[in-house]
Amino acid sequence: MFADRVKIYVKSGRGGNGHVSFRREKYVPNGGPDGGDGGKGGSVYFEVDDGLNTLADFRHIRKYSAGNGEEGGKKNCAGKNGEDITIKVPEGTVIREADSGKVITDMSGDNRRFLLLKGGRGGSGNQHYATSTMQAPKYAQPGQPAQELELILELKVIADVGLVGFPNVGKSTFLSKVTNARPKIANYHFTTLNPNLGVVDLEDAKGFVIADIPGLIEGASDGVGLGHEFLRHIERTKLIVHIVDAASTEGRDPVADIYAINQELSAYDETLSNRPQIIAANKIDMIYGEDDPVAAIRREFEPQGIPVYAISAVSGKGVRELLYAIHHKLAELDNTPVIFEQEFFPEYHFDIEKEPYTVVYDEAADEYVVEGPRIEKMLSYTNLESEKGFKFFQDFMKRNGILEQLEALGITEGSTVRMYGLSFDYYR
Repeated sequence: MFADRVKIYVKSGRGGNGHVSFRREKYVPNGGPDGGDGGKGGSVYFEVDDGLNTLADFRHIRKYSAGNGEEGGKKNCAGKNGEDITIKVPEGTVIREADSGKVITDMSGDNRRFLLLKGGRGGSGNQHYATSTMQAPKYAQPGQPAQELELILELKVIADVGLVGFPNVGKSTFLSKVTNARPKIANYHFTTLNPNLGVVDLEDAKGFVIADIPGLIEGASDGVGLGHEFLRHIERTKLIVHIVDAASTEGRDPVADIYAINQELSAYDETLSNRPQIIAANKIDMIYGEDDPVAAIRREFEPQGIPVYAISAVSGKGVRELLYAIHHKLAELDNTPVIFEQEFFPEYHFDIEKEPYTVVYDEAADEYVVEGPRIEKMLSYTNLESEKGFKFFQDFMKRNGILEQLEALGITEGSTVRMYGLSFDYYR
């Protein structure tokens, strides 16, 4: 089974504690402090590995931890640093924070290596705390704690063109004819479970990459079948080529099929409804009778600005014309690769716990007001509209003692809590 979405847990190493010790040498009865510094905790990196094309390895190993820094030693000896870990992923992997669903980084383009979590800083030994009035300090600094996150890894294939359509319309056959890809081809639904990639080489023209997105069905945008797993691979493509069974070999109406698939694309992501499209009316070698279904498809969609090309993926008829039409359309489009922007910043997430906040009762408005840098930063990276994001918000309120402070101020059920323009009803 192709694996393109997994949840994992990552943790950096904690810093080693500083050491408390004093020189003990012959003839030096009262030696000064000589406690060494703790070692730095290991960091967590992500790196693109061109040899990988799925996230299958993460189905077996879900937890990744860097090494902890060692405690400092006597005679000013520093503790050993914890070992970094590098987690390798295929190009096109989008890394999200699990609770909010926000993007931390997109391992695409020039982003080949990314520092996700920093290791904790080692604590200072007692040698650093000696002063003229405190010549024998008996304390040292503890190491910084580790950082940990739950992540969602999503693989979104990188291709110029995405092939979409119902199962058995001939996408895999078309891809095998025009590229070096060798997808499995069989006459039954969902024969393709992997998004197959192929490179099209054209004479006297720039080539392009095609992704055969596995056969979609109605309800895919709601997760029916393997809908979400397939639809996410269309997000990076610049052009959608919609392959339809013009001969209706399975008894379906090709015009209705096109509308059904477009509805699934739009329901999954509204921006996909504006993505340029070309329709490939396939299986024209199997059209019998006087009616011309290709003409019917053209009458329906060409007035909408969607060109229609009649092809036979089996015989190759019309395929060359379609490929050059794709090439010319791509040349008109923005060549900038689709990269998902960073929305969640781990460095802010962990520094936020140091920020102040206040909880007060506004008697005039009869509202409880929670504000301060800690609250403002939390709201900036939390998606309150998602179930996971709101749960993270509730856990944050509890973990930071805000709920206790509200109760200490006498809050009752149904009272209003205000945070930077957002209002919530309080219920236990």
